[in-house]
Amino acid sequence: MHAYRTHTCAELRAETVGETVRVSGWVHRVRDHGGLLFIDLRDHYGLTQCVADPDSPAFALVETLRAEWVIRVEGDVKKRTDDTINPNLPTGEVEVFVRDLEVLSEASELPLPVFGEPDYPEETRLTYRFLDLRRETLHANIVKRSEIIASIRRRMRDGGFFEFQTPILTASSPEGARDFLVPSRMHPGKFYALPQAPQQFKQLVMIAGFDRYFQIAPCFRDEDARADRSPGEFYQLDIEMSFVTQDDVFDAVEPVLRGLFEEFGGGKAVTAGFPRIPYWRAMRLYGSDKPDLRNPIEMSDASHHFRGSGFKIFASQLEKHSQGREWTENAEVWAIPAKGGGSRAFCDRMNSWAQDQGQPGLGYIFFRDGEGAGPIAKNLGPDITNRLRQELDLHDGDAVFFVCGIPKTFVAFAGQARDRVGQELRLLDEDRFAFCWIVDFPMFEWDEDEKKVDFSHNPFSMPQGGLEALESMDPLDVLGYQYDIVCNGVELSSGAIRNHKPEIMYKAFEIAGYGPEVVEEKFGGMLRALQYGAPPHGGIAPGIDRIVMLLCGTENIREVTMFPMNQQAEDLLMGAPGEVSAKQLRELHIRLNLPKT
Repeated sequence: MHAYRTHTCAELRAETVGETVRVSGWVHRVRDHGGLLFIDLRDHYGLTQCVADPDSPAFALVETLRAEWVIRVEGDVKKRTDDTINPNLPTGEVEVFVRDLEVLSEASELPLPVFGEPDYPEETRLTYRFLDLRRETLHANIVKRSEIIASIRRRMRDGGFFEFQTPILTASSPEGARDFLVPSRMHPGKFYALPQAPQQFKQLVMIAGFDRYFQIAPCFRDEDARADRSPGEFYQLDIEMSFVTQDDVFDAVEPVLRGLFEEFGGGKAVTAGFPRIPYWRAMRLYGSDKPDLRNPIEMSDASHHFRGSGFKIFASQLEKHSQGREWTENAEVWAIPAKGGGSRAFCDRMNSWAQDQGQPGLGYIFFRDGEGAGPIAKNLGPDITNRLRQELDLHDGDAVFFVCGIPKTFVAFAGQARDRVGQELRLLDEDRFAFCWIVDFPMFEWDEDEKKVDFSHNPFSMPQGGLEALESMDPLDVLGYQYDIVCNGVELSSGAIRNHKPEIMYKAFEIAGYGPEVVEEKFGGMLRALQYGAPPHGGIAPGIDRIVMLLCGTENIREVTMFPMNQQAEDLLMGAPGEVSAKQLRELHIRLNLPKT
């Protein structure tokens, strides 16, 4: 018989009744039922109930057991009586009568309980993460993460992709976030950087002649934590393909994501065909380039109802701001329909919420008894109010909210208001995963702080129209072959068809204010590669952590990450970042210049 176990704690069934077995694991809890002692024994696989009565040779030892002690039990498998069967447990028809017990390891008093999973402060959970990981929900999330990654690898291989690894120590490059720098001992004063993404390397893989690449890639960015983003490091499904158009990338990625969410999504419906929504349209309809399409609300321009109207607050703004270069700079009134929100109490609640967000308020009309109610309806008059109601297909019991101003200043708030209305009125279809592609992103944007044109997305993207577009069009009108994949309001990834011609690369960076010497210094390897026959290529990199977060039904990425950092980018378990010795600093030719406290 094996020294520790003949079966795991999830394997025993009715057919093993009568066998003598060994099981090992952690004491989940001990229960005293009038002279009978029950041990819920837990291992990675599940739970088994063990029982000892006063006739058991191990009874006295069982009385000493405490939660999370590690023990080995040897005993006979017995069938439970009908009234004690636990239908919620795979091993619930049987129990192990303890003949022999050995304590393999004792546990000190626990800083947080494993049984029951009560909510505990994050600092405690991260400091004792090894205990936190024993808890059922988090343990299951991490196992599910492993299964998801294994499924991704199978699907990518089935799609003709090959997995390659790219370097971790590389050169620093402006990817949009701060680099983590690694000093070089052999080259004093010089530094490696941890890759923010394998962007340049995966393009070089294509230029090297490998047709379809993928990698479960670690990425490192020195940025602040958010609920959906870990500080420091994260993983992505990095993908690149040669001789492809944007449609080819979509056709390769959609089946992988759809199949993955069908496999692990708990029976929720998955979008059959991922709609493709231009960036400007997403911003107008949803106020976001990562819209939650489970929410049926679509915003619309209602400016024509308010121009010259009796509602002077909006009418004056529309008249004052009407000479802008494009729609984002002209004043408009946007309508946010709210089916089922037609009560003054709900409308006032939304107005208070808007004020909490730093807004002056949120205008509204609600409908009852065949007419509109509220200050805006009173000032517009019944004819305009009725036309607006018909245009938005609203009825008694419904409402509509309004935001007014220059769209580029209010669009984010409008999107938040749309989300809030959908959540408050429970309009979201919680039983599906709603995917979409956001396409046709602007290649450039105006940086108000620097007073210059800069890249709005990936600087290595191919502009729509190629070199001719860069030379002949206003930079702010140039679109890129850039795209995002979004699910339930969560951006899973950005991607692009890459620029594979040096002259286009030089011109694009020139428009963004980077001279050829900067391009050659920062991207010399890429430039050299493009000069020796680069295929048209493109790719994408869906975030593994966010995929797992959605499939586990959690809103915090730390619930699907084995050893995460806290919000201050500290590893409380291992004590990182930490101080290093003077000897280590001397070897790296580094002298500290710490801020004064």
